[in-house]
Amino acid sequence: MNIHEYQSKQLLKFYEVAVPDGGIATNVEQAVSIARQLNESAWVVKAQIHAGARGKAGGVKCVTDLTELEQCCLALLNRRLVTVQTHADGLPVNTLLVEKSYAIKREFYLSLIVDRGLERLLFIASADGGMDIEEIALHHPERIITVAIHPTAGLQAYQVRNVAYALSLNAQQQKALAKIMHGMYQLFLAKDASQIEINPLIETDDGELIALDAKINFDDNALSLHPDIAALRDESQEDSKELAAQQHDLNYITLEGNIGCMVNGAGLAMATMDLVKLKGGQPANFLDVGGGTNVEKVCEAFKLIVADPDIKAILVNIFGGIVKCDVIASGILAAIQQVHVSIPVVVRLEGTNVDEGRALLTNTGLQIYPSDDLAQAAELVVKLAHS
Repeated sequence: MNIHEYQSKQLLKFYEVAVPDGGIATNVEQAVSIARQLNESAWVVKAQIHAGARGKAGGVKCVTDLTELEQCCLALLNRRLVTVQTHADGLPVNTLLVEKSYAIKREFYLSLIVDRGLERLLFIASADGGMDIEEIALHHPERIITVAIHPTAGLQAYQVRNVAYALSLNAQQQKALAKIMHGMYQLFLAKDASQIEINPLIETDDGELIALDAKINFDDNALSLHPDIAALRDESQEDSKELAAQQHDLNYITLEGNIGCMVNGAGLAMATMDLVKLKGGQPANFLDVGGGTNVEKVCEAFKLIVADPDIKAILVNIFGGIVKCDVIASGILAAIQQVHVSIPVVVRLEGTNVDEGRALLTNTGLQIYPSDDLAQAAELVVKLAHS
């Protein structure tokens, strides 16, 4: 689960990480009030959406008077902001973060993630923070430093020193960095985060280290343990189909192709999408209906798929283990009839009672194309989508 920047900063502040002074506004009057309370000569106005690259898209503005602040708020509030990390229609801007503007001497990058290969939490740092950190990581990986944290030992003083040395920090700043890294580490463990990113972590003209921007993601599987974190969810920032899928215990992610995919099992779903791409097609979604699927879930899955007007064909790839193939085939037939699917549906079944299942899908009078080979099924669905 993602949260907004201002929510991330509130959490970081609780764990004694220095963040800018500021407040949130949902209208112009609130924004002006916050600016006056800050009593500064310049402010930064930030659109709050669940996507990065806001600065390059005009979602982050520095203003120097209240008139300019009002105009900036009117230009952003209740609009949709499109960045390189959003879909073409962008995300709604319902909230603005108004903060004190700082004179920046240097920008750093600092994040904490789960490295599943190392089975460790991993700090990632760079002296080249800011909007182009992705380019730095791609073209100059030697400028990135990583520190793996042993789960028993925890974050060690020498590891903080290594990061401080890589960032060319002085002794006083090293103490500040230790406070920041320990705060991130404690927050990560306490709230079951999956990523904490500070970009940029700035050095001001006064030598202070401040988290100028922050992003935190949380493990969905642990949200039931943290109702305070679950309450931070903003559904207006999420895909409506993905939200509907969660209500029916379906794992759904919207993509930009024209071939709908319905599969049971995340690994099989990934392999199916890869094969569609290999055959020249473009998957429109990732959809895992789970191992114990039933007619209701299959119906809801079809509803999600056909709700996308760009989809030209559907590939169903089901392995019948817990649920037998004939039961699955009956569910597919019922779902196609209930949802009134009018586009071709290629169905590949394998597993228990597979012959009975394929027989049910043969000569139905519907646009159903049974297949006993996944590669052939992928090739067929791509052909049908193109035609």
